[in-house]
Amino acid sequence: MSQEHIHRLDGRIFRDDGADGMVHRAFLRAEGFSAEEVRRSPVIGISTSWSELNPCNNGFRELAAAVKRGVEAAGGLALEFPSISISEPFSRPSSMYLRNLMAMDVEEATLAAPIDGVVLLGACDKTVPAVLMGAISAGTPAVLVTGGPRPVACWQGRPATVDDQWEVIDSRRVGNLSDEDWRAFEGVIHGGPGSCNVMGTATTMAAIGELLGFALPGSSLHPAASPERTEVAEASGRLVADVVARRITPASRITMDALENAVRTVCALGGSTNALIHLEAIAGRAGLRIGFDRLREWSRSTPFITDVRPNGRGLLSELEAAGGIPAVAARIRHLLHEDVPTADGRSWGEVFDDLPSPPPAGPIGDPAAPLTPDGGIAMVRGTLAPGGAVMKIAGAPGSMRRHRGRAVVFDGVADMWAKIDRDDLDVDPSSVLVLRGVGTLGGPGMPEVGHVPIPARLANAGVTDMLRVTDARMSGTSSGSVVLHVSPEAVVGGPLAYVRDGDEIELDVADGRLDLLVPPEELARREPADVGPTEPARGWGRLYARHALQPDAGCDFDFLVAEAQHPGRGDLA
Repeated sequence: MSQEHIHRLDGRIFRDDGADGMVHRAFLRAEGFSAEEVRRSPVIGISTSWSELNPCNNGFRELAAAVKRGVEAAGGLALEFPSISISEPFSRPSSMYLRNLMAMDVEEATLAAPIDGVVLLGACDKTVPAVLMGAISAGTPAVLVTGGPRPVACWQGRPATVDDQWEVIDSRRVGNLSDEDWRAFEGVIHGGPGSCNVMGTATTMAAIGELLGFALPGSSLHPAASPERTEVAEASGRLVADVVARRITPASRITMDALENAVRTVCALGGSTNALIHLEAIAGRAGLRIGFDRLREWSRSTPFITDVRPNGRGLLSELEAAGGIPAVAARIRHLLHEDVPTADGRSWGEVFDDLPSPPPAGPIGDPAAPLTPDGGIAMVRGTLAPGGAVMKIAGAPGSMRRHRGRAVVFDGVADMWAKIDRDDLDVDPSSVLVLRGVGTLGGPGMPEVGHVPIPARLANAGVTDMLRVTDARMSGTSSGSVVLHVSPEAVVGGPLAYVRDGDEIELDVADGRLDLLVPPEELARREPADVGPTEPARGWGRLYARHALQPDAGCDFDFLVAEAQHPGRGDLA
């Protein structure tokens, strides 16, 4: 049965004078609501993924309470409901594996509930795209509130953010960190609830929430558990009543202009490569397809101007003080569509006009003198990646933008760890480390294992970066020369499955190329590497294996991608 034929309730049921209204009000009265409260309008759902198994989202109880105060101040009734919660560090086999499940959970819970609008609470990496995808498909007016970054720690007398863990882990791996320091680092690196405190995936997705018009402009960087974060939650509770009154549906916010603004701002920020997968999935829920060519054009023509960790020196607090995400977007306003609406109804052009100029010594640079002129993210494709691949060039040495080297191949994570530090590994600083079998289906769920460590022998000799190529993802808190999301992945027979040790691989970022320099006739003689898992016999795993798309299509399920609504809205037929 199609969605159009399902009888759907909304908040009007609580104001109905008949039997249905009485029954619904009576159930709420049993929860302690008064006779006056159960007749208030609009009725707003608060979708929360609070969980003790998700430290990033652990502050949602307080945020939900603040949203309720805002809804009540606008004359409405707020009712909190849960969804599953996806934690980047605590989810196996990967958080991406569960993103579509959370999106379906949010969609179905929203559709089933007698509500007029919904406030979406998201923080940890996959929870933000999941709630947006679910809301777009549900069609209920929605506002996004993100959880904010956790406090900055102090380690060995200097500020420490989550990206410092990679250096500490590598130091421990090669024997350069004591047991005492290892235990001490564990106790200080995360100083409270909230998402990763750098321009990683969580912060990047919060910024996208602003650019697409779901979250209030300037709301992404307020720290978790701060008064400013609470004020944003209350303001969003008041705002959602207005969004309901104006009948603004989530899908109406997803236009190609809004998507371009989001992609370009991510590139200016040096944001997470994961964002491109999520943006393609978000677009697909609205019947749009961004596609490789648009992504490449937008990224290569957008300057990278934001000097914050993990790709720069500054802290998120410094970026917030300089004006936050709107201030970065304002610096590239000549590349953006200023008529795209924000969550509060203003256009982005109006927001830019109201902003003070960022301080000259702050983390936001001048587009005329960028950190890199061609964006923080590069798109490449070629004989090794016919469907495309992505590379974060913010924070990567320029020497690796054009590179040719011999492949050293690892078939999965276990194989990598078994070999990477062996003295007899045939590797040198010019080698290309290839990790395969860990893509959408191979992972499954594209785990964040693409940041292959430098072999211990080379690390101890002072090598700090090498070219790595993989069908996996990489944490947004990581940097370095890593080509990710190679599509199609090895498990489905992509060219990555045919690479052998010693094959030459060539990367040319300027030309947008990633090629396997092996003659076609030689490749035709080879059998693909056996890196595929068996299809699960039941449950979510079986559904995922049969319907998950490749990263160039957003890794959504094929049956959840919306059909194009009318000509000109995208490339989907």
